[in-house]
Amino acid sequence: MATAPRQRIEAYLERLYGYAISLAGDREQARDLVQDCALRALGASRTPADESAYRAWLFRILRNAFVDGLRRQRRSIEQQAPEEEVVAVAEACPGDGGLIDKLTVRRGLAALSPAHREIIALIDLAGFSYAEAAVLLDVAPGTVMSRLSRARAALLNAIEEDNVVPLRPREGRSAR
Repeated sequence: MATAPRQRIEAYLERLYGYAISLAGDREQARDLVQDCALRALGASRTPADESAYRAWLFRILRNAFVDGLRRQRRSIEQQAPEEEVVAVAEACPGDGGLIDKLTVRRGLAALSPAHREIIALIDLAGFSYAEAAVLLDVAPGTVMSRLSRARAALLNAIEEDNVVPLRPREGRSAR
């Protein structure tokens, strides 16, 4: 049954990639992190049998790979929105409110500190419970809740400070 470990990891690749993007702020680096995570997991001599423990274990491997990379590089994460997102906003049609909302949130997330992006990614994007995130981050569940609260407030602040503002209707016309 040589494919079982590979299939088990494949079930989490999309979520791991989303988490990696939130940590790294860069799609290429996120791909490398997920690949490193998968290699480490496949090379492990023992893996958790319980599925929720296995999922947390994978996310911890990915997080540790990211931290190890930061230590090796000894530089800050660039926090700019990817260029293709800027192009997508410029090409958006007036009826693409959902796209604009999505890009606004991405830009807001990119403006956050890595710690704020990480807690939002774990809870809101990857779907971990407070208790699971607490185990993954090695902190108390109350700490997770307070960090998440501060991170969400920072995200709302970043979105409000963004330079995207709704167009005002011309005189004599109503807003749609």
